[in-house]
Amino acid sequence: MPTSQRVARTGGQILVDQLLIHGADCAYCVPGESYLEVLDALHDVAGKFSLYNARHEAGAANMAEAYGKLTGKPGIAMVTRGPGACHASIGVHIAYQDSTPMILLIGQVARSAADREGFQEIDYRAMFGGVAKWVAQIDQAARIPEYMARAFRTATSGRPGPVVLALPEDMLTEVAEVADAPAYQPTSLALGADAAAAVTAALATAQRPLMIVGGSGWTDDAAAAITRFAEANGLPAACSFRRQDVINNASASYVGDFGTSTVPSLHKRLAEADLLLVIGARLGEMTTRGYEALSIPTPAQRLIHIHPDPDEIGSVFAPELGFAASQPSVAAALEGADLGRKADWDDWTQTLRAEWLADTEPTGNLPYALDMALALAEVRDSLPADTVVTLDAGNHTGWAQRFLRFGRPGREVGSTCGAMGYSVPAAVAASLRDPGRLVLSFVGDGGFMMSGTEIATAAQYGATPIVLLFNNGIYGTIRMHQEREHPERLSGTTLVNPDFCKMAEGMGAYAERVTRTADFADAFARARAAGRPAVLELVTDPEQISTRTSIGAIRARARG
Repeated sequence: MPTSQRVARTGGQILVDQLLIHGADCAYCVPGESYLEVLDALHDVAGKFSLYNARHEAGAANMAEAYGKLTGKPGIAMVTRGPGACHASIGVHIAYQDSTPMILLIGQVARSAADREGFQEIDYRAMFGGVAKWVAQIDQAARIPEYMARAFRTATSGRPGPVVLALPEDMLTEVAEVADAPAYQPTSLALGADAAAAVTAALATAQRPLMIVGGSGWTDDAAAAITRFAEANGLPAACSFRRQDVINNASASYVGDFGTSTVPSLHKRLAEADLLLVIGARLGEMTTRGYEALSIPTPAQRLIHIHPDPDEIGSVFAPELGFAASQPSVAAALEGADLGRKADWDDWTQTLRAEWLADTEPTGNLPYALDMALALAEVRDSLPADTVVTLDAGNHTGWAQRFLRFGRPGREVGSTCGAMGYSVPAAVAASLRDPGRLVLSFVGDGGFMMSGTEIATAAQYGATPIVLLFNNGIYGTIRMHQEREHPERLSGTTLVNPDFCKMAEGMGAYAERVTRTADFADAFARARAAGRPAVLELVTDPEQISTRTSIGAIRARARG
């Protein structure tokens, strides 16, 4: 058990004790012989720590990444050397681009075999150096407490992100007498009183301000506080890509998000704004429409940029004011501020809000048997307030992003780096963490075939996510781009799919096939009542390539 005294333990036991000291309660893995001592040590703490074996290392890494998003604590993934680490690398990349705290523990060849290109040997410092905050190898069991404390602190401090630690297998069997490190505390910067005063003073002079919030690190309390600040001042608030849960969508201040499903009018309003207050968002490629929504290096709008990482501020867009601070500290500093401009800004905010509301109502006149806009609009008001929605990559996510409503304690959990195969493992992790919570996974047929086997993981451990599987027989996003650039010249984007319902049932899930709008609500109710993982195969028309256009319309525009 964890102790501050020097007690002789194997490296595997020391490592597991550090996990408990730092508050980790679970890990996701595919087992490997390279870290058997860790697995053995976990056997002794089974009542305090849950170990979930996934069906693929990418699934395990994505589960850990989703855990980090949901909790703000590092998600722990364990994989074996070589192929296991390579498979898990996508989860590390997601965590890096999404600023998610995560620790990947990799078994490594014995120290005596190092640098001989032994069985499955890889130099992990070189492999992960560009996609992790810190990569290291622990070569002495006595230094495990030091390395693990640094790993937790690094993963959670400043701009959160992934840490990768390699564990030589003979180091894990080595016995050492070493004291444990104390539980970590993340390091963060707070927005001081002078900085907050400068922000509010600049904001108060704006005629058409727009607040954009995003990034990781938002607690439920901080999200509520920044929403109250916006509402009290009549300030329009938008969210960055796949951070739609930061501002409650029911708020009169919420005006949409900048991503792949943005209401077109919001881009126009961004250009009309004279001041942008950006809190937590990186102003990356997706949020800025390929860096073209704002001029570089100096935007036409006055820019106030607040971000946890000082190196992020001004990295692309030069701000008038820039401050390094955590989102909770910003929300706390601004919450009670009265800028005295609510009456001046109300019309501006109401215009943007009305445009977003109009865009999120389905037209109801589309010539498709299954219209997912209508289907989701019918059930969205009945979803519990704490529903978790996980998103994969692809155009199918547009239906969730455009027609659902988000807000804490509910969560929107999706990869901002466009990784396919993310949604199902993320949904499994969310459901494992809180089995009574409704968890919805949005995934396309292509993405499901990459990670849908994690349904078996859900069934094994009693998780109950509902997977909404959009089956249109194509890689939809790529087909859309293909039709725009090379109309009717199809190459590599057509899928011949298996029987998804039989596949899901074979893994222990409830399954139904839905082909008509009128059948969705009842099928969804049956899935919710199933008490086990569920898959609803939604057979959608490939002609309806996104929520806003069709293949026919794209071809017509391409031909001029």
